[in-house]
Amino acid sequence: MKAFTRPLSEFTDTPLDLNDLAAGDGQLFVRNAVGMAGRGIAARVAIDDAPAFLASLPHDSTVSAAAPIALGVLGFRPGSTADMAVPEVLVRKFEDGTAAVTVCGELDDHSIREALVPRPAPQPVAASYGIEPAVDVDHYLRAVAAARDAVRSGELTKAVIARPIVVRSSEPIDVHAVLRRLRASFGSSYRYSIDGFIGASPELLVEVDGAVVRSHPLAGTAPRTGDVDNDARLAAELVASTKNQIEHRVVIDVVHDTLLPWASYLDWEPEPSIVPVANVQHLGTRMEGMLSQPGPSVIELVRALSPTPALGGHPREEAIQLIERVEGFERGRYGGAVGWVDALGNGTWAVAIRCAELSDDRRSARLVAGGGIVADSDPLAELAETQAKFQAMLSAIVRP
Repeated sequence: MKAFTRPLSEFTDTPLDLNDLAAGDGQLFVRNAVGMAGRGIAARVAIDDAPAFLASLPHDSTVSAAAPIALGVLGFRPGSTADMAVPEVLVRKFEDGTAAVTVCGELDDHSIREALVPRPAPQPVAASYGIEPAVDVDHYLRAVAAARDAVRSGELTKAVIARPIVVRSSEPIDVHAVLRRLRASFGSSYRYSIDGFIGASPELLVEVDGAVVRSHPLAGTAPRTGDVDNDARLAAELVASTKNQIEHRVVIDVVHDTLLPWASYLDWEPEPSIVPVANVQHLGTRMEGMLSQPGPSVIELVRALSPTPALGGHPREEAIQLIERVEGFERGRYGGAVGWVDALGNGTWAVAIRCAELSDDRRSARLVAGGGIVADSDPLAELAETQAKFQAMLSAIVRP
């Protein structure tokens, strides 16, 4: 198999929206209109082998910044296996507004142009829906209490307890329509659609761009109401909350200490800032540094970081053992990482949250939401936090 890359303008003068190119059966990873959409699958490759596989492809390019890319999702459990998809036709948009097409495989010019035709806008469909907990709510409340008690007894510093719900629809869920709704409400989040796993994550796990490494961990959450004054009050309470500051500090320290051995320097914000999204607001701290060369691939850093204490807990192994003992379900891809990698090991990976995992017939979707548990956590307050977090995907999926 071989690959080539050309400016998008060589194939079409029509402006392309990446969401409409990915539609319901392609691949998507985008934030603020910068990112990529793929059509077809030229190859599937194990995640740890992806950079070497991409480097092995003969590649003819007239666009210096673009190359073959693999997209995928790594599950929550450390050491998880995963496959990544190499699209046959990939459109990548850059921050400067330019775009490129990378083709992998023996596609003729007609097939490439066909792949680049945006899919028609989805039509409104009125369906009936059912929403039910996949784990009993009382079980979830007991799990939160167990995690809180483990922190109080000194066994853990923090543990993240999540709960799943299932949305059932009388009609197949239109992924293309969901992606458009996520674009409208969560444009600044990392929006993705890969192998039936869709979502809009506000949290950057890690990004490698040459020697530059970046991360933007989030931990600590408050709702947003749509009222400017009330949201400002909730944000001030979030910043002043000892419980949320402790939860956030644990995450920042672990991400920093994990990245530092690879970095020649690593800088971070001295105080967390408020990161608002449509339905909630978080405490976040940006980190950026330079990797010592030769540096690790982004896959190595994803493996080292995921799950961070924002999704697992601290110490990690002890927290995961508690999670698997008390939560009552298998997380799978939720809480892991979703993103892309190229032949040089560059890539961007978001934490796999605010997500939905679709059934094969797309008539049901599993959603998962959780929160960090520390000594002062209240089970009912944690339940309310999960309800606020669920709204991101529920509002995109449910159209009665």
